[in-house]
Amino acid sequence: MSKADLIVGIQWGDEGKGKIVDRLAMNYDYVCRSQGGHNAGHTIWVDGVKYALHLIPSGVLNPQAINIIGNGVVLSPESIIKEMEQFKNLEGRLFISDKAHLNLPYHALIDQAREKLKGDKAIGTTGKGIGPAYSDKINRIGHRVGELLNPKKLTTTILDYFEQNKAIFDVLQVEVPKEEELLNLLVSYNQDLAPYITNTTNMVWKALEDDKKVLLEGAQGTMLDIDHGTYPFVTSSNTVSAGACTGLGVNPKQIGDITGIVKAYCTRVGNGPFPTEDFGPDGDKMADVGKEFGTTTGRKRRCGWFDAVAVKYASKLNGCDQLSLMKLDVLDGFKKIKICTSYEVDGEKIDYVPTNLDNVRPVYEEVDGWDSVVGCRDFEQLPQTAKDYIERIEELTQTKVGIISTSPDRHDTIIRD
Repeated sequence: MSKADLIVGIQWGDEGKGKIVDRLAMNYDYVCRSQGGHNAGHTIWVDGVKYALHLIPSGVLNPQAINIIGNGVVLSPESIIKEMEQFKNLEGRLFISDKAHLNLPYHALIDQAREKLKGDKAIGTTGKGIGPAYSDKINRIGHRVGELLNPKKLTTTILDYFEQNKAIFDVLQVEVPKEEELLNLLVSYNQDLAPYITNTTNMVWKALEDDKKVLLEGAQGTMLDIDHGTYPFVTSSNTVSAGACTGLGVNPKQIGDITGIVKAYCTRVGNGPFPTEDFGPDGDKMADVGKEFGTTTGRKRRCGWFDAVAVKYASKLNGCDQLSLMKLDVLDGFKKIKICTSYEVDGEKIDYVPTNLDNVRPVYEEVDGWDSVVGCRDFEQLPQTAKDYIERIEELTQTKVGIISTSPDRHDTIIRD
């Protein structure tokens, strides 16, 4: 029996998981998504063509790979149907868990209304309905993807849900769907998605029993984990490697190699603490050169320096065997590059991530920059200062950097033995 390898984001999401999963997926038979929703986004460039993925696993660009959306995902039918239009002949190559929960249009309306009510205390969600969909799941009033196979019954159930929560919806100013319009919408979802809905847990088990090569991927990053991230400015699911077990129905003994994805610098979208954020021209340069705008929202990302304290914490949480260092080329041309090696809290220096990051001040060391790493596909081709930077990251995070990305092109990737 084979084991499933796993890719996990180590920072606040947007680390570049899409490119690495896409490249690695060429060597896997199955690529499986374990959690999150269409608030996540992978941008992949292949031969000059840009693909934006939100729900479909990144293995879709490998014509031989089977792609699975697991039970831990909250699925927007509207979003995935639109995303599927980028590709042809997905039947037999894409499967959606019948136990995944539905993220329906009214979830987004609830999300946006709640954020508006919070005013300046808003979390900064994408407004895509992810939180309300997960809330319904935990409250045991949600609806599973498998219910789309009976649109008429699902229509009745949803209308009952609105009736039972009428007072709440009145406060949020969310209108009750009209029965005929709701039924027609669900019927259209059924027509487009029914061929893809199945028991994916059994599929993954059988794949492992048959010694197939299986790759698991999540969404967002470790610092957005509902338990271990910068709460309450987090997402609504477990983004750490352990979340892949519950999100796909595999047990811990079935997990193989774990690769953590990090940027050579750091970014964050939305509100919440970000110790190494750079508010000056260096941060602006990272954003411009790195095209740091959300795949899903288009929002400009906050940018800052590599936080070795947070990466060490996240690497340990996930049990990373190696790190994949993304977007090293964005730091091309910087004379000096900062690395956060510790934090200072109330005058005391610490080397761990505290529960509250609000009063944390980063302690930096500076290293020399380099001219360009673009196109390097072998570690020895890198400028010496770039190699020094990578080796310093390994030392501080206590984790090997096994993969290095030197441009958006899938082929400009260094794989270290």
